[in-house]
Amino acid sequence: MPEAAQDGRRRVIIEGISPEIDGGRFPAKRTVGDVVRVEADIFTDGHDSVAGALLYRFEKTSEWCETRFQAINNDRWWAEFPVTELGRYRYKVIGWVDHWETWRKDLLKRIQADTDTPVDYQIGAKLIEEAAARAKGEDATWLRGEAQLLNDEPSTEERRARATATPLNLRMLRYPDHRFKSELDRELVIVVDPVRARFSSWYEFFPRSTAKEPGTHGTFRDCLDRLEYVADMGFDVVYLPPIHPIGFKFRKGKNNTVVAEPEDVGSPWAIGAQEGGHKAILAALGTLENFRTFVARASELGMQVALDIAFQVAPDHPYVREHEEWFKKRPDGTIQYAENPPKKYQDIYPFDFETSNWKQLWQELKSVFEYWIEQGIRIFRVDNPHTKAFPFWEWCITELKRANPDVLFLSEAFTRPKIMYRLGKLGFSQSYTYFPWRNAKAELQEYLTELTKTQVREFFRPNQWPNTPDILTEFLQTGLRSSFMIRFLLAATIGANYGIYGPAFELMEHRPLRPGSEEYLNSEKYQIRQWDLGRPDSLREFIAHVNRIRRDNPALQNDWSIDFHPIANDQLICFTKSSPDGSNLILVAINLDPHYTQSGIVDLPLNRLKIDPDRPFQAHDLLTGARYVWNGPRNYIELNPHSVPGHIFAIRHRLRTEHDFDYFL
Repeated sequence: MPEAAQDGRRRVIIEGISPEIDGGRFPAKRTVGDVVRVEADIFTDGHDSVAGALLYRFEKTSEWCETRFQAINNDRWWAEFPVTELGRYRYKVIGWVDHWETWRKDLLKRIQADTDTPVDYQIGAKLIEEAAARAKGEDATWLRGEAQLLNDEPSTEERRARATATPLNLRMLRYPDHRFKSELDRELVIVVDPVRARFSSWYEFFPRSTAKEPGTHGTFRDCLDRLEYVADMGFDVVYLPPIHPIGFKFRKGKNNTVVAEPEDVGSPWAIGAQEGGHKAILAALGTLENFRTFVARASELGMQVALDIAFQVAPDHPYVREHEEWFKKRPDGTIQYAENPPKKYQDIYPFDFETSNWKQLWQELKSVFEYWIEQGIRIFRVDNPHTKAFPFWEWCITELKRANPDVLFLSEAFTRPKIMYRLGKLGFSQSYTYFPWRNAKAELQEYLTELTKTQVREFFRPNQWPNTPDILTEFLQTGLRSSFMIRFLLAATIGANYGIYGPAFELMEHRPLRPGSEEYLNSEKYQIRQWDLGRPDSLREFIAHVNRIRRDNPALQNDWSIDFHPIANDQLICFTKSSPDGSNLILVAINLDPHYTQSGIVDLPLNRLKIDPDRPFQAHDLLTGARYVWNGPRNYIELNPHSVPGHIFAIRHRLRTEHDFDYFL
């Protein structure tokens, strides 16, 4: 007998579930406190009514909770459930033909047409009796009584009133007939992360460049003062490049020269030397105890430390001596160094994920994360994860988060979109994006729409960085203060997660290694730098102000609510964001031109923004403190990039008038 015929009484079809990543192959992502909205297409043949329910449970519990689906339109349904714990939730959808609702709907039509007959009520009474058999306790007794009364009721009006009464309908909904329910053949998964996965401000700096004496190698003790500086700017994640011993063989010199001078400190990403590898600390930085003190102090200041994990080794890393089989060899017997032709990285050996000893390699790499988790680290920025095997990441991250559900992973994979998205599906909590190279309004709007309004948002959390130690964009190479302010405002408002590499950013470091290059001249990747943090032209106060605005306005703490609005000037970009409950509405306008004043009229969808079109409303600029009274959907904006190149307006919906003293300030 065909498989469909074996299940022929299960008539309801369930399709188009959201969120559902690749048919349930991968989990969707949320953060603690979110409410997960699930939608599905649920329908059946003929004219019978259907019903559906969403079943969900925290993975560590066995009992399912159930909530009924509500109709949207055109056979589309929705339900939602809260996620209150870190870890994994499971959910599934069931649907069934709702014979009670079918009967009740038809009866109401018959009553309206005055064509109802006693047999119609006998059918209803039978359905109530069947529900009573499924019920327990007082409900079962009550339903049996209603069935009897419906059969015995002599008056047509009384029968009609009893059959359509709300209390009866509500009790019937508690005990649906699931005998022939349809359900998915799989459970879907939601990974629930800490709120910092959704909303965070990152600051990257090199510990070795924190000493007060010029030319002196910084230590974790020196970094304690830098922590105060970073905290004062309002950041909540402090990200450190690799802190491990740096290889000596083929060490790179200043400005990435292939021959190092004796005093050159090398690249932190060339990990490993005689004194240790990925679980060791560079002696010049201090001891493990010094590092723990640094992590504890960051926590006291309301910040978490993110550590760089780069799975590659210097030629003198202990792994090379102890596990040659983990690396590819060339025909001459030497180990293959890293290459991205024409670039050569002789100071780095990549791991061979096709080694016959891959299981041992996987376990050792996972143990690197586990070691630093034991030292208090809960956030990892992973270097070039796209050059490591996808199966490894899925296994490693799943295993680590099973034991430590609060751990977060930032993917540094500036590569093709499908690869970046795959890494998100495999478990990376956040990812760098193409934001540094998106400058025009059209490309910014197109890219952010893809990240926030399509299924991509279910598994890929963007983290917007205007610069990194590897990326000094052409836009920033102008050296204009306005250029840095524009890119910062965009990153910090378009993105709920963003980061900067400092002090290079706030001190507007803009000199490239050579024309056409995105490498910094005198890059910190290869040498110690001395930074004048007290420079009067620093963007430090501006950055701190914007971070305060982000912290005080829930609308800026999410990505999904972003809504771009038309303004007839391609050099001006305008968008709104709102808090989940709608109480906080922020309108952002930014001049994308670092050279000239730009103006235009923004057209706002007042009804969609829940602004009364017949009343004035206030636009309070949180950057300058200025307040403007606006009327109607079309309002004028003018921005001089050499003062403040943007507005961050808090929209107050009501203003006091002579007839109404209800207003917001």
